[in-house]
Amino acid sequence: MSASTNAPTSTSTSTSTSTIYKTEAGAREIQQRYREMLQDWPVPAEEVRIPTREGETFVLASGPKDAPPVLLLHGSGANTTMWLDDIASWSQHFRTYALDLIGEPGLSAPSRPPLSSDAHALWLDEVLEYLGVSRTAIVATSLGGWVALDYATRRPDRVTRLALLCPGGVGRQKVAWLFKAVLLRAVGRRGVRRSTAAVTGLRAPETQHLLDHVMLTFTHFKPRTERLPLFPDSALRRLTMPTLVTVGSRDAMFDSEGTVRRVRQCLPHATVNVLPEAGHALLNQTDSVLTFLRG
Repeated sequence: MSASTNAPTSTSTSTSTSTIYKTEAGAREIQQRYREMLQDWPVPAEEVRIPTREGETFVLASGPKDAPPVLLLHGSGANTTMWLDDIASWSQHFRTYALDLIGEPGLSAPSRPPLSSDAHALWLDEVLEYLGVSRTAIVATSLGGWVALDYATRRPDRVTRLALLCPGGVGRQKVAWLFKAVLLRAVGRRGVRRSTAAVTGLRAPETQHLLDHVMLTFTHFKPRTERLPLFPDSALRRLTMPTLVTVGSRDAMFDSEGTVRRVRQCLPHATVNVLPEAGHALLNQTDSVLTFLRG
């Protein structure tokens, strides 16, 4: 990765990493691993560090500066490396901005403002203003999908397109997997692997490296435990922009049938893809998302 760094001083008091990590040593291990993985970013990129009300926000910008913008929002327990397999394709056509969500195991601040407030929308306002982006398409997954929907329902005039992968906030959030995961963790490393595979849907041999990375992260990371608020029908109906929603029918995190039903009721213009054998972690969606983004 070739990168130029723009690192202004944050205007907010930083939150201790103990908010989201079990130990400081674990925080250092995760961040060191993240920086190593960023070396595999397949296209030239600019690292941008943005001061916001929630603390510093890390953004990786790729693609032509005069191309249409696309904001990338990863899921919980992840960071910008989620897009490693997609970015070479998408950045050929767009100026991509891969954000590390605040409160997650990336390089942004560990702040976790209430999901029931407008804090995340105000945070994204500041990020986009700093980047000089007035309107943008958004690609997002899971928790990032919730953040994208929250922003789009509050600022529909600023979002040109929405591509959502297993988004939170539409279908019911399941809790049974959490209890199962806790029980399995009690039986050691093998149980941790089983519970991680069950939640993510990563079971095939070719996804072993991804499963190992997720296991390392959650060895040290403290994920959010509160439910993601469901968006009311009235909010979803404000989304008149082109929208693509892709879900896995075996999603252990969210009720994919409920997501599909509500999207079709409230966003009749949306394109909905249901992947019958997929779980929560949706892989190989590069081409379908690119086709949608290009309109």
